[in-house]
Amino acid sequence: MARVAGFMLVSPIFGWRAVPIIIRASIIVVITVFFATIMPPPVNAAGVNWLWAVVLIAIEATIGLALGLAARLVYSSIQQGALIAAQQMGFADAGIIDPASGVQSRPLATLFDMLFALLFLAAGGHHILLMVLGRSFAAFPAASGIDITVLTEGVVRAGSAMLLFALRFGAPMLGGFLIMAVMLCILAKVLPEMNILLASFPLRVGAGLFLAAAIMPSLNAFTIELARWMSKYLIA
Repeated sequence: MARVAGFMLVSPIFGWRAVPIIIRASIIVVITVFFATIMPPPVNAAGVNWLWAVVLIAIEATIGLALGLAARLVYSSIQQGALIAAQQMGFADAGIIDPASGVQSRPLATLFDMLFALLFLAAGGHHILLMVLGRSFAAFPAASGIDITVLTEGVVRAGSAMLLFALRFGAPMLGGFLIMAVMLCILAKVLPEMNILLASFPLRVGAGLFLAAAIMPSLNAFTIELARWMSKYLIA
């Protein structure tokens, strides 16, 4: 239960604050009972004192938190890419509270995050998360200690993948804004009396919405590719 609870608290989908605590606790109990019925007892409970039990619980919770954090980092790549685009559009001051994560976000990032969540569930992403948790008991058997090196490497790899996928997702919008910036610079030289700063605000918003609508059809293929990465690296 310590490993399952640690994973569920920080993992995407299951760890959202919008999910009621009672439902999350029920999911943790059901998954714990499922794994407990198909796995042999890791240790003899009669020979474990309270101090060793606390150490084992802390180790299992650390493994669950590390795995959940790795999955959360990869999942956040879409939101980070949308935040980069929103920054270019001038939405930096239009902060709202994301209902999924409970933290301050941007309207464009929230839109892509909600769409990505639906596509992620449709692609079986929740099954992948459960497979990550299930394979962890084979890679890190219960009550067998903890390998900090392997866990740290997994979290770092997930963070690198998040940056890579975020840049790949936001690259078309960044390229479009770069071209528009060059055009505005040329226009500023041709018409020096024109206030380019004020004129660029509606142009940036309009161009950002157009580019967002243009890349939205590719979000499904991007979601499938992201799910494959999680299956290949996190489950393996």
